[in-house]
Amino acid sequence: MRRLSPALALRAPLAVAGLCLAVLATAAHANEEAIRKALTERMPGLPKIDEISKSPIPGLYEVRMGADILYVDETGDHVIEGSIYNTRTRTDLTKARIDKLTAVAFADLPLKDAIVIKQGNGSRRLAVFVDPNCGYCKRLEKDLQALKDVTIYNFVIPILGPDSQAKAKDIWCAKDAGRVWRNWMVEGTVPPRVMDKCDIAAIDRNLEFSRKYRINGTPALIFEDGTRTPGAIPADRIEKQLQAARRPA
Repeated sequence: MRRLSPALALRAPLAVAGLCLAVLATAAHANEEAIRKALTERMPGLPKIDEISKSPIPGLYEVRMGADILYVDETGDHVIEGSIYNTRTRTDLTKARIDKLTAVAFADLPLKDAIVIKQGNGSRRLAVFVDPNCGYCKRLEKDLQALKDVTIYNFVIPILGPDSQAKAKDIWCAKDAGRVWRNWMVEGTVPPRVMDKCDIAAIDRNLEFSRKYRINGTPALIFEDGTRTPGAIPADRIEKQLQAARRPA
């Protein structure tokens, strides 16, 4: 009986493994196409599907539409809306996935649309999404004053009603928006009404940005390393996160 050379003997199982991977990839692609076709035809009101991929559960696929996620079987016959939890690690896998999808790199922030306040040398940076009538935002603003050597980018998103929209406009259009913003948030000094025409497109862009990245509440803080923290956290915790955000990876 003829024996394979060592080189051919090594190459044979690798070729079989490669063939198996190719078959699996083809099957997965076929499943994805079947799912896309089924959902598009049967659920015409569904938003545009951006991606279909395997979920952590065998036989279940993740369907992503922007930052929204559904789970379906391999035929698209059954849809599950909700979270997948790993009981071993006690982890909400769906939340972790959405957090990754909605993560905001500091470099991607539209800094020109923010009200900027510089404290000390301003060497550290912090972005905050805020509403002018948000009580927690006002509490946070008082704590932010205690920070040293930081530049704060306030992205105003007036989500609490018409008065928030009016105040956002008056503050944004003021000659010294940073001073007017802080006077209102800390001292309660009502912003002067702006009677002249003023370009407030930045406010609309902030709202659009917040919707895209699911910034649904205020305040929301984003640090230089991309860490995103909701709520009015105290100054000492902000300071720790500012320091951690600047440490080399």
